[in-house]
Amino acid sequence: MRRLAALGVLLLGLFFILGKIVSDATPAVDTAVADTLGADWQGTAGRIAYVGSLVLGPVLPVVAALGLIVAALVNRGRPRLMGLLLRCVLLLAVCRAVSLVKPVFDRARPRDYPDFSFPSGHVVSVAAVGFTAVVLCAWLAGHRLRLVVVVTVLAVAAAALCRVLLDVHWLTDVVGATVGVVAVGLLAGVALRLLPARTLGG
Repeated sequence: MRRLAALGVLLLGLFFILGKIVSDATPAVDTAVADTLGADWQGTAGRIAYVGSLVLGPVLPVVAALGLIVAALVNRGRPRLMGLLLRCVLLLAVCRAVSLVKPVFDRARPRDYPDFSFPSGHVVSVAAVGFTAVVLCAWLAGHRLRLVVVVTVLAVAAAALCRVLLDVHWLTDVVGATVGVVAVGLLAGVALRLLPARTLGG
């Protein structure tokens, strides 16, 4: 538990350092990626990315949270499972809250677009759901953990790519979002006694 908490603190520090760096000046890597991937945001790539962003975005944690709450209510006769599911709802909410720090960094988007840029709210949403899914899987279906981790990584990468292709986020916005969620997820997971994961019978 201490190692997980320490890793969470380290990653949280990196998240804030990265946010401070990119809020003061745009790194060359951000400009290069935006010029390459974001150039066609009004074309075919942009239209595909727009659809991807509709699915892989803020609606995802809402649906996931409702699903967890319904599952908890269905299993109210099994208090240990119900408690686990409700703690996962809290974990999801805390991870999703990472995007609330955007005003702290006050970073402009690559193109004219509402709201601040760092971290990407869409990537935070997908990473929050993925992190929660990994934790829940570790408790309930450890034999499926590797698959869930792979799906989570692919979903976060897809969400990040969509936001960069739409030219509404810099590369460091989506990287920062992922780091921030993992950091907060580790700390919240330890605090909620979800990490390290065990089995309900153990």
